[in-house]
Amino acid sequence: MGRNPEHIGIILDGNRRFAKRLMLEPWKGHELGFEKLKKLFKWCKELDIKEITLYCFSMQNFNRPKKEFDYLMNLFEKAFNELLTNEDVHKYKIKISVIGRRYLFPEKVQKAIKKAVDATKNYNNYKVNIALAYGGREEIVDAVKKIAEKVKNKELEIKDINEETFSENLYLNTEPDLIIRTGGNRRTSNFLPWQSIYSEWFFLEKAWPEFEKEDLIKVIEEYKNRERRFGK
Repeated sequence: MGRNPEHIGIILDGNRRFAKRLMLEPWKGHELGFEKLKKLFKWCKELDIKEITLYCFSMQNFNRPKKEFDYLMNLFEKAFNELLTNEDVHKYKIKISVIGRRYLFPEKVQKAIKKAVDATKNYNNYKVNIALAYGGREEIVDAVKKIAEKVKNKELEIKDINEETFSENLYLNTEPDLIIRTGGNRRTSNFLPWQSIYSEWFFLEKAWPEFEKEDLIKVIEEYKNRERRFGK
């Protein structure tokens, strides 16, 4: 048996389809998904998973209908305000980070994000990275721009650019041991293309609001039985 994963990535897919099955408005599925996230934080602590990265809103999601988009923005504002005052976040020293082009969000959402991020920036027992306005290709483009700016300002020489320096300029410079995608789709959808080259992928039929602690444990057990070769 291998080691427990230290870092898990999750693509939270299937919220709208789950809501439709319950004869609810599609965007109501996002609220059900948010309630499941609260449970996920507790499960990860119980299983001693130190870091999770959650794909919550992609760059392509900006094309959602206005009513659904507005609903999501209100939900994000509520979620980050709740994280700011959540007792467990402060008790267990959980660092909240947001990766992506969050400047594209309405100001009220940006302010709520900033407050939660600033309040937890010095915590390091656990890490929760929330991918919002995120796209893997966009992340790589933004890293290239940052590196080019450093070269332009003579802060970095071209000969010193390597995989390590490139990783340091990404939104996220850690790599998930495993990635779970719920909802039945079997594609990576622009999620962490640089960081996930050696991640173990698991695709589940269950929609995200249906995901339970038993599913997480089952994935971890299968992960521990896999032989990770890292290209060797």
